Amino acid sequence: MEIKNKYKMTVEENIHYAKRNMVDSMWKSANLEGIAVTYPQTEMIYDELAVQNMYIKDINAIINLKHAWYFILDNASYPVDIPFISKIHQLIGEANVVPYPGVIRTTDVDMGGTEWKPIIPDKEKIREELESLLNSTKSETEKAIDAMLYICRSQPFYDGNKRVATLVANHILIQNGVGLLSIPIQKQLEFKNLLIHFYETNSDKKIKEFLYEYCIKGIKF
Repeated sequence: MEIKNKYKMTVEENIHYAKRNMVDSMWKSANLEGIAVTYPQTEMIYDELAVQNMYIKDINAIINLKHAWYFILDNASYPVDIPFISKIHQLIGEANVVPYPGVIRTTDVDMGGTEWKPIIPDKEKIREELESLLNSTKSETEKAIDAMLYICRSQPFYDGNKRVATLVANHILIQNGVGLLSIPIQKQLEFKNLLIHFYETNSDKKIKEFLYEYCIKGIKF
């Protein structure tokens, strides 16, 4: 499958579209991380209203997503590099939501659902590989998907890597006016199974086709 750009917006149009869909994106991202929050609850948290019967840590995780979204929208032209992804991780990790927010990990981590383990990250290698995939001749949409999958598999942080990866993908999409990426609630189990397959095999064909078909959205103005 050739991954072309599905949409072509101005950066301003894409930012407007992202703001209109921010609560939806936060809701889907929270559920992907195992936070059982409804869309109305997410909207209430976004609006800084009290929500009953939720753990404080889960509420903080959603508030942090809001802060991270506004960071990427306020810095739409910023290049994707280690300081940028570290800042996103810092924002999603505040208030003890994830350990060592903004810090590249220096020890091994275990991955749920698989015996596969990522190597300990090397900052210079991350820099080189991000530059390589972002400077490729692929479409901007494919570059965004590649960046997301690279961050997911390399696991540069101790926790929260899928949130960082999704936000980075959206940053690339927005700065090129080619839409948004989010995992539909009804497709999240399929995504997780494909992600484990990708971790274990390093074959991205199936998961890239899945992300392109089901997870890229936008408006044709």
